[in-house]
Amino acid sequence: MSSIRIVRPRSVLLASAALTSFAVLDVPAALAQQAREALPPIEVSPQSRKPAKPAAREAQSTRRAAARRPAAASVAPKPTVPAAAAQTPLNTNVVAESASRLGLTVREIPATVEVISAQTMREQGYRTVSEVAQGAVGVTSGDAPGEPAGFSMRGFTNSQINTLYNGIKIGPQNMTSRIMDTANLEAVEFLKGPASLISGEGAAGGAINLVTKQPHTGAIRNEADVSYDSLNSFRAHYGSGGSTNVQGLDYRFDISRSSLNGFVDDTYTKTFDVSGQLNYRISDSLKVWGAIEYREDRGKAYWGAPLVPVAFSGSHATTGIVSGNYVSNYNKTNLGAVTIDDRTFNTNYNVLDNRNVGQEVWLRGGFELKLAPDLTLKSQAYGYGAERTWFNNEVEAFNSGTNLVDRERFYVAHSQRLVGNITDLIWDANIAGFDNRMVTTLSSSYLDFVRPGAANFPGDSVSLVDPDRGFYGLLTTQQQTARIDNEALSFEDRLKLTRSFALVGGLRVEHIGLDRNSTDVNGLVKAGFPFTKDWAPVTGRIGYTWEAVPGLTFFSQYATGADVSANNIFLLLPTQPLDLTTSRTYETGVKHLFWDNRAEWSFSAYDILRKNVYAAAGGQALNIAGRQESKGVELAAAVRPIDPLRLWGNIAYVDARYADYNFAGGSFSGNTPPNVPRIVANAGASYRFFTPWPVELGIVGRHVGDRYNTDANTVTMNAYTVGDVYAFVDIPKTVFNAVDQARLTFRVRNFTDKRYAIWGDPFYPDQILLGAPRTYEISAAFKW
Repeated sequence: MSSIRIVRPRSVLLASAALTSFAVLDVPAALAQQAREALPPIEVSPQSRKPAKPAAREAQSTRRAAARRPAAASVAPKPTVPAAAAQTPLNTNVVAESASRLGLTVREIPATVEVISAQTMREQGYRTVSEVAQGAVGVTSGDAPGEPAGFSMRGFTNSQINTLYNGIKIGPQNMTSRIMDTANLEAVEFLKGPASLISGEGAAGGAINLVTKQPHTGAIRNEADVSYDSLNSFRAHYGSGGSTNVQGLDYRFDISRSSLNGFVDDTYTKTFDVSGQLNYRISDSLKVWGAIEYREDRGKAYWGAPLVPVAFSGSHATTGIVSGNYVSNYNKTNLGAVTIDDRTFNTNYNVLDNRNVGQEVWLRGGFELKLAPDLTLKSQAYGYGAERTWFNNEVEAFNSGTNLVDRERFYVAHSQRLVGNITDLIWDANIAGFDNRMVTTLSSSYLDFVRPGAANFPGDSVSLVDPDRGFYGLLTTQQQTARIDNEALSFEDRLKLTRSFALVGGLRVEHIGLDRNSTDVNGLVKAGFPFTKDWAPVTGRIGYTWEAVPGLTFFSQYATGADVSANNIFLLLPTQPLDLTTSRTYETGVKHLFWDNRAEWSFSAYDILRKNVYAAAGGQALNIAGRQESKGVELAAAVRPIDPLRLWGNIAYVDARYADYNFAGGSFSGNTPPNVPRIVANAGASYRFFTPWPVELGIVGRHVGDRYNTDANTVTMNAYTVGDVYAFVDIPKTVFNAVDQARLTFRVRNFTDKRYAIWGDPFYPDQILLGAPRTYEISAAFKW
């Protein structure tokens, strides 16, 4: 067993358990025909979340001219307000670029893909990406401050799920992610199961793509919103976009600021995000674009409540949050039956001078060029820089020998630089009478990662109740570096054998080169360093879609993935096995849109196997688990039976287990990975009163089953059910003449004031993160 100190970005989040919402809107009946048509042409036009257009080959040239050709200046009409992208009940008519480069809608992809739109985020009150994840089908999220937006999906967690930013991976999710406000996002895409074909190494459990807001062509539209809650948290956002006075030049600009206060004493996270993009259509066949974004978050972190012996807490012991018997991983004392002491709900054990800071800058730009009627070249170059710092007490371990809480300090900083390019060549062809589209993608990147960190870990002990928090104290540092080269060549193809049956597949060949070094406090190179390692994974996907009757699509797929076995490519030690894990999935399911687009449901069943797995044995130690098996089903549905009423819900069941997980002194074979519930269910309803001042009332609920905080499965984070209620009031335009849309919202999060465990960090197993109590929020939003 090797020991490794892991640090991952984490978040202090006021987690509500708001759940998934599927915007059920009346949409044109023609959308039901999309899956039966040939693929739409690749258009040199502004990026958007619009549904794909029907595209019979004989009508392509006419549509392209109408959609892209700038009008002569002398006859240019006044730009019109762009129509909103029509959403189906489960939002399956949009193109999810993180799931396929072929320009397919969600219904046309032989995999389970979920897209949560900006509209849904607004309606459900999702303030951060972590809250969005809690609203997705079968996804849970952690809020642990060392790994903000830590996710669990289909039995996999942390770095086994790629987090992408506009389709770009910046590194292992459990090292590089930060808490992120949703105000500047257009959508969040969830691709379930091994996804290395599109996003490369690390996607054994899937990928989550964060898509920023894009320019549109048409009249300038502005939006502003502000909110305040009972924890004195606030959020504010302003956005603007549309066409400029320069022919063919469109823009989008967003700025947002938030201060989310924690329910624990002296904890908060403040975010600031500025993003902008310009699209310039030089001609019918050429578009160039550029984007820039600056993000910042600063906070004081909540690291959880310590597990405490029931015998010590006495009348302050709680039930329903955790259960089980535990021997402290940190101080090795036997705590026996454990609980969360009710006197610690709001207690902060972090040092007074703690800090958690991240600053990120994105530069992106590229072009789209129509080389021929059926041949398009797209290229994107990007640069990314990040500075991150953690300066905390991170361990809170109750000692049954002293009846005190043992603490340990930890410091680490990141300086990360990433540059790269992604180039796609899209070819539409007719092969023996069959419509075919193939995309060839060449990508490359270079990443430089410098990580100064603590060389000593000062510790002390404080009382359980009203602790003397003190200060960090002595700090000595050492340094680690990682340089990673990545090159990949991939092919993806869709062949329509009939109007209703299509084969979809792809192959990715990737090279990963790692150079690592590590020095001690004196700047001397440690034993075994520097070292170099190379990998060359080959991954892919093959599947089909079959629209048996209009709107009813069956699909199946076989897909593979690969990731580095030792949990984190940045922190590999020379003594650790450096082989890749391999993963594969079998999946089948059905997607059904019916009742004149008023109802939609989807079902999928899957079987995932991952081999040669590293897992956290507790604390900072890693063990090798031979295999991880995950089998499950997911069902989602939404319907608008009458115009004022919307109903939606979903349920996910997963049986995730380790196999061949043996080590000196024991075995975890048959155990469940941490933070993986068997059952996750969401449900909600809303009713709209069409009065002069329209009012909409809604309620949502979320159930998460039992989970464990470590591979040992000795402590259970008990199942919980929480809910939110909300009310919208749409203010008529006659009240604010200058505003087209104005809405006031009142929301109660966790209206039953349920106390529950939301996450357990397996690297800090002596403490549990609790979910936020009941909070009240009021917000206002305007569009003009």
